[in-house]
Amino acid sequence: MTLRLRVKEVAKEKGFSMVKLFRTADVAYYTIQQIYRDPYRHVSYVVLYKLAKALDVPITDLFEEVPDN
Repeated sequence: MTLRLRVKEVAKEKGFSMVKLFRTADVAYYTIQQIYRDPYRHVSYVVLYKLAKALDVPITDLFEEVPDN
């Protein structure tokens, strides 16, 4: 199994643009862009925590397990 980030989907559901998310979460805009472009990229726990807090969701809502191909 592989983890896929759901940040883009959750942000959209919550009405967050990339700009609003980077400002609210205090995460670099470049990092947000990279997460949106590649939902399989490695992200630190600290970044996930900040994003979850900004989006007001449990950190587990920001990723899902997908089968390996």
